[in-house]
Amino acid sequence: MSQFTSEDEALLQSMLRQLLQSVKEKITGAPSVECAEEILLHLEETDENFHNYEFVKYLRQYINNNLGSVIEEETEKCTAAQNQGEVSGYDTFVQHVTKKTRESKEYREMMHALKNIMMVVVESLINKFEEDQMRNKEMDSKTKKECQSGYYTDNCSDSDSSFNQSYTFMSQEQLQLLVERLDPIQPKEVRQEALQTLCFAPPSNVLNSAGWPNLRKHLMMSLSDPDVTFSEKILRFYARTFSSSPFNMTREVYTSLAQHLEFYFLSGEYSLRISAGLDVSNADINHLLKKVRLLNEYQKEAPSSWIRHPEKYMEEIVESTLSLLSVKHDPCYPDSQDFLSPVYFLALLDIKAVWFKKWTHAYYSRTVVLRLLEKKYKSLINAAVQQCFDYFEFCKAAVNTTSRVSGFSQQYSSDKQKFSYTGPELQYVYFVHSLCLLGRLLIYKQGRSLFPVQLKNKKDCVSLADLLVLFTQLIYCSPSYSKTTLAVHTDNYSPASLVMEILQVFCDQTGCAAECLYTDAVIDALLHPVQSLLSGTEVYINCLETTLIDVADILARFAAVEEGLSILLYGGNKNSAKEDSPTAVHVIVQFTKKLLHDDITLLSGSELLPVVKGAFIFVCRQMYRTCEGLQMLIPYGLHESIGEAWKKMSLLSERVPTPVTDTDSTSSISLESKNVLLWEETLLDALLNFSATPKGLFLLHSTGAMNDCVSFMFNSLSKKLQTNKCEEFGNGVIIAQLATTPTGAVALQSSGFIKALVTELWTLLECGKDDVRITQPKSTPVDPIDQSCQKSFLSLINLLTYPAVLELLSKQDIPNKPKYSLREVPTDIIDIIDRLIILNSEAKIHSLFSYEQSHIFGLRLLNVLCCELNTLLFLETRYKVSQVLLTAQEENVTETSEGPGDIIIDGLSVERNHVLVRVYLIGGPQERILPQRVLDKGSDPYPWPMFSSFPLPKCYLAEIPRKAEFRQDKDLDKLLSLLKNPDKQSEWADICRRQFCKVMKARPDIISGTILAELIEKFVSHLSESRSDCYFSMENYKAMDADVKKESLSSVQQLGVEMTVRYGKYLNLLKEHAENDLFFILMNCEQFLKQQQTTVVSSLYCLQRHYAGYDWFASSVFLIMSGDREKTLTFLQQFSRLLVSAFLWLPRLHVSVHLPITTVESGIHPVYFCSAHYVEMLMKAELPLVSSAFHMAGFAPSQICLQWITQCFWNYMDWSEICHYIATCIFLGPDYQVYTCISVFRHLQQDILKHTEAQDLQVFLKEEALHGFRVSDYLEYMESLELIYRPALLKDMKNIRVHNT
Repeated sequence: MSQFTSEDEALLQSMLRQLLQSVKEKITGAPSVECAEEILLHLEETDENFHNYEFVKYLRQYINNNLGSVIEEETEKCTAAQNQGEVSGYDTFVQHVTKKTRESKEYREMMHALKNIMMVVVESLINKFEEDQMRNKEMDSKTKKECQSGYYTDNCSDSDSSFNQSYTFMSQEQLQLLVERLDPIQPKEVRQEALQTLCFAPPSNVLNSAGWPNLRKHLMMSLSDPDVTFSEKILRFYARTFSSSPFNMTREVYTSLAQHLEFYFLSGEYSLRISAGLDVSNADINHLLKKVRLLNEYQKEAPSSWIRHPEKYMEEIVESTLSLLSVKHDPCYPDSQDFLSPVYFLALLDIKAVWFKKWTHAYYSRTVVLRLLEKKYKSLINAAVQQCFDYFEFCKAAVNTTSRVSGFSQQYSSDKQKFSYTGPELQYVYFVHSLCLLGRLLIYKQGRSLFPVQLKNKKDCVSLADLLVLFTQLIYCSPSYSKTTLAVHTDNYSPASLVMEILQVFCDQTGCAAECLYTDAVIDALLHPVQSLLSGTEVYINCLETTLIDVADILARFAAVEEGLSILLYGGNKNSAKEDSPTAVHVIVQFTKKLLHDDITLLSGSELLPVVKGAFIFVCRQMYRTCEGLQMLIPYGLHESIGEAWKKMSLLSERVPTPVTDTDSTSSISLESKNVLLWEETLLDALLNFSATPKGLFLLHSTGAMNDCVSFMFNSLSKKLQTNKCEEFGNGVIIAQLATTPTGAVALQSSGFIKALVTELWTLLECGKDDVRITQPKSTPVDPIDQSCQKSFLSLINLLTYPAVLELLSKQDIPNKPKYSLREVPTDIIDIIDRLIILNSEAKIHSLFSYEQSHIFGLRLLNVLCCELNTLLFLETRYKVSQVLLTAQEENVTETSEGPGDIIIDGLSVERNHVLVRVYLIGGPQERILPQRVLDKGSDPYPWPMFSSFPLPKCYLAEIPRKAEFRQDKDLDKLLSLLKNPDKQSEWADICRRQFCKVMKARPDIISGTILAELIEKFVSHLSESRSDCYFSMENYKAMDADVKKESLSSVQQLGVEMTVRYGKYLNLLKEHAENDLFFILMNCEQFLKQQQTTVVSSLYCLQRHYAGYDWFASSVFLIMSGDREKTLTFLQQFSRLLVSAFLWLPRLHVSVHLPITTVESGIHPVYFCSAHYVEMLMKAELPLVSSAFHMAGFAPSQICLQWITQCFWNYMDWSEICHYIATCIFLGPDYQVYTCISVFRHLQQDILKHTEAQDLQVFLKEEALHGFRVSDYLEYMESLELIYRPALLKDMKNIRVHNT
């Protein structure tokens, strides 16, 4: 380049000219020189042809020639440094080479030479440009005439683009001369020529000039010029300005156009009337619409840029728009109501008020819009509301007399282009615009604050509720499309569809829904057609089925959220619901039952009847999925109606032929058959959702559809069908509920769900997915349970409750095969126990690819299962799990010259040690010490002693705190005195209860030992003698002989006795040889309860013989009575007469004659469908965060509650708290069982939220004891719950004998 010739200069000039010509449009549209420079600097980012320009290619070659060797040299140096670890990462590498190159001497020389060359080339180009300008000036007039004849090719004001023009940059003097020539007082020819010149000037150049204010006035006046072509040129200039100028300039153009239109509509020359209609093919009207359209297009584009500019600019645009739309004719004129105002034109062009939606979308602009509406332009809102009311009145008058409205609706939505609109059509267009505008306005709190509004023809103000009632009534009072029309037209402008869009948006906005929709007035309006059909009154609705489907859709959205559900269940005031005006839930369920029984005459034979039924069933389903909703629906027996409908459909579906895969589906199965199958699935889904609550699951069992429902659920899960958005976490809860009952567990087994779960677990744990391409080895799991298996682990925990374990494993033995194939995949729970937990042979160990990880998974699962004491006794007696673990510990030792050494500390031995301590010891949080399952840092990583035989080292037993010296207490003495001298008056029991509460709050520690035994003994003895207090009648029972044989009890009972006595001796409550006394108690209890049991023929294992689990309550009473078998037996016999015995003492109602036969056959205990049900119900009301946490975790509170109650909180509370729990329920009533559980959840609230986030809530609740929980601390809270919930709770508890729902 040192020899730069004239040829090189000419070549560079042509290259540079080509580049500038290519980017000319972008540069000329720039508002300033700085912006033009910015465009050129970022050209590579914005121009896809950048690298194809000859000038760019030349520069690339020039740089390569001068710097290529430097770059290569630096690259080699940097590569060597990277290999030595001095430079890391691709980005760092590039930055390093770039920096070194720019610092080189060659780079500086190249830049200096290039700068000199380009200065010469650019100077030559500028000189040539000035010469061309002089020539152009001489031929200016000729050029203008040629352009004038060929420039405008389209008659549309905003169809052109500024990027298609050639611009002429003008000086300030030229622009000033142009302004003077455009003055309306100038001759038309002068103005025409000046306007033509203006069209060639860059808009940014014009708007930045000093003469723009005057030019703006001249253009605004010229827009009213009688010559349409002249004003259209101005519109073209405006359109180009909008598309190529920044917001701070375009807002002036916009406001001038808005002001021009405002002056025009207010001027005397405007005389259009609504009644006359509108012919858009008329040239003047067409021109007016173009102006409004240009305005509307800018309205929709402006929000994307105005946030970057001062608020006053935006406020000018908003105010000029609202001022224009508020234009009204002088009310003094007789035809002022007939005035075709600007808002009608805007509605024609933007019928759904998209401009308003965009203006209110962002808080920045919404605040300004709503402030101006409130302070200056509220008449615009008033007019919109008035239009809605006017249309509603018009519909009411026409709905039963003529089809005019209906015909119009279909005509308007026609796909044919319209050139004229009648008066009613214009009114309808404005109505749609008003409806959409108000629908957007009410979403926001500030918009709702504009109400109430005062209308001219109404005495009372129109409130927010009045407007929403109007919206709701439009669903069924306005015309709807016919079915064929609905199928053809995608853009539906029918009032019903528009209102539905608005109400659906409202439902999704929490604050808006609460303020607008959740009112009695709106609910009544929604239910009006339903009420009419129920009462048999005449119904004037064009498309009844569509209306009912729309109503059901909104009601279902209400029921999906807490506030909406409350308004449906209890009305506007929950505490003062009137019996004479039933709440919405009663109307809905009655109507749904009539639909199911085909009792609605107007709907009989309708093709859409199944859809209507499904829609209302879904509304009910949203309600009965919750405990409080189910309570309201139970009296109506909806589950029975749905069950009967399903049985009818299942008979029909059996006749449907199986689809043939090789043939067309439409030929193999008729449409009618498909509808039958679809309706059957809808009913099964509705029945399945009853199982979301304990009592609902009990009702589902009574329908006989449980197995089919669970199979349907499993098929849906297998197909991964998307659930309703309101039920995102619902399936996990349903599975947890099902697994808590024996019938549910059997249904899960028969559906294939358990097999699929076990197979998936094995795939994740041992095999890995076959369809995943392995590009690198899997990382070794760091956590005891790998993240990939966590979901399966939690699913197994949800599934394996004691009722499920009993039904699934009672007839299953451990296979213990001599050989296991590596391809042998487990399919059942017994296989999981065999292959992952009881690894008692080399064959099992060698069959695992990941022995340690898989066995740890099994041990962790076993640890959780053993937290349920009945499950522990079952596994221990049937599979001897503790002996297997002890043997494994014994074999896992170091080898020394002297023989076996210490147990090796590894992941498996640590897990086994923890499980062994847990299964052997009984005790609360302060009574036993469980070893950690992680190693500590330091010299002694695992300080816990390991063992290979029982008993345990004493270090795992906590020291029992010494009992405080007994001090006399006046309140206790008073209570004892009341109990020793019972009064026959009815208030005696209440006085005792109050005194008991007083002692519990003041000195809970003294209610223990012999004092506790005496308190409950005397209290129960007195109540059992009172007929009014006895719930169960009982014959006298004579105890068996003292020499009861141990062998007469089951192995589970025997092991339970052993554990109970060990715990009692630890607590210093029992003496030697207490086992025989406890055997005596259990045997006699079994015998006297047997007298009140019925015979049941059932496939359920839990119903085939005596109570399968261990009697933890009788054992607790035995310990309270310090091992006195006579006192214990007498107490239990007396206690069994009281209602509280049904809930504290679970064996009391095992296959009892006191229960309906349907309840007995279900195998579901009242503690589950009554106590646990109310725990979930109260939790939702009292502890909403905890309730949500359970829902998100896919776990049911009823499952853990049933576990706690069944074993009387053993292992979860210390003995003193267990005693207080039992005493509290005996003294204060069975409902305190529910309040205790709620208090426990309240105590654990923070832990529950934390573990829900950690995704191990089930594990935490089952494994962890209740640290720091004291019954006495929450007694006051329980009393507050009693005041609210006792009436309903006790009523339900007393109804267990006649529970025939």
